[in-house]
Amino acid sequence: MVYDDGSKKWVPIKPGQQGFSRINIYHNTANNTFRVVGVKLQDQQVVINYSIVKGLKYNQATPTFHQWRDARQVYGLNFASKEEATTFSNAMLFALNVLSTQDGGERERVCKGDGV
Repeated sequence: MVYDDGSKKWVPIKPGQQGFSRINIYHNTANNTFRVVGVKLQDQQVVINYSIVKGLKYNQATPTFHQWRDARQVYGLNFASKEEATTFSNAMLFALNVLSTQDGGERERVCKGDGV
């Protein structure tokens, strides 16, 4: 989801793409980049493909709702369980730490889970 400043509400990134999605954080250690990729379970549409950047502001607003902000937008994910949210949070914090320290290696998936 993204936060719409005009209506002061959370809205789907793309209209009509509500529902459960599989959310992964991928790390390409060859060029030290991370991406949040979400694929809708129902029809396999990509609902988010977001490049994690150094300095991103990440917040665990509730045990199952997490959000982050870049220079343009506020993004949010609502997880089905506290455990999935914790797994995502650990992966996001790992990514932010790696970006801040500039570590490297090979491509790997660092998080998988389901969210809305």
